[in-house]
Amino acid sequence: MKPDTTTPLTFGMLLFDEVEVLDLGGPFEVFSTAGRLARTEDGRPLLRVLTVAATGRPVRARGGLRIVADHTLDEDPPFDVLVVPGGVTTAVETDPEVLDWLSRRRKSSALTFSICTGAFLLAAVGALDGRPATTHWEDQEELARRWPDVRLRTDVRWVDDGDLVTSAGISAGIDASLYIVGRIFGEGLARRTARQMDYAWTAEGGAQDGGSGRP
Repeated sequence: MKPDTTTPLTFGMLLFDEVEVLDLGGPFEVFSTAGRLARTEDGRPLLRVLTVAATGRPVRARGGLRIVADHTLDEDPPFDVLVVPGGVTTAVETDPEVLDWLSRRRKSSALTFSICTGAFLLAAVGALDGRPATTHWEDQEELARRWPDVRLRTDVRWVDDGDLVTSAGISAGIDASLYIVGRIFGEGLARRTARQMDYAWTAEGGAQDGGSGRP
C-alpha cells in the first residue's frame, strides 16, 4: 500500500498522574520527529501529536515531572490514533470519567496503541478481551490474573493485532512506535526517524497477528 501523504495523522496521548515519563516521552518523540521529517503535499507535518488529561491542572508524572496537557477530556479533541502509556494506573482504573472516555475513543480510533501498563487501562474497558496483547514483563502475571480473557503474549516485545498494538515497557514502546510509523508510512520513514533520534532501533521482536498499512 502506498502511504497517504495528503492527510495528516493525529496521535492522541492520554496523560494521568504517575504516568511513566518515557512511556509517554518515547512515543511522543518518535511520532513528533517523524512529523518533522515527513510533510503532506501542502507542507503540513504528516504526523502530529496532542495530549489529553482529565483536567487542566498539571499532571505529575513518575519522578515528579509536571506536564500540562493540550486538552481535557471534556474538550475531547479529534484524533486518529489513541496512545495509552503506562505507569502507576491504579487510580485511573477506577476513574469512571477516564474509563468512559477511553472506551468511547478506543472504538472511534482507527488504531489504539498501549505501552507497558497502559494495557491495564485497555483491559479495564474490555478492549483486550479475546485479543493477543503484551505488557511489561514485571506486570504480565498480574494482567493474566486480573483479565484472564486476554491472550497474553510473553515472548514478544510488541503485538500488532490490526487496530490494536500493545507493547512492553519503555524501550519496547519506542521500538513499537517506530514500527507503527513504518507500518503506516513505510519503513524508510521509520528508519529516518530512528536515525534522527540517534536511536538504535530494534526492528525485530514483535508479533503481527493481523493488519497492516494505514489504519
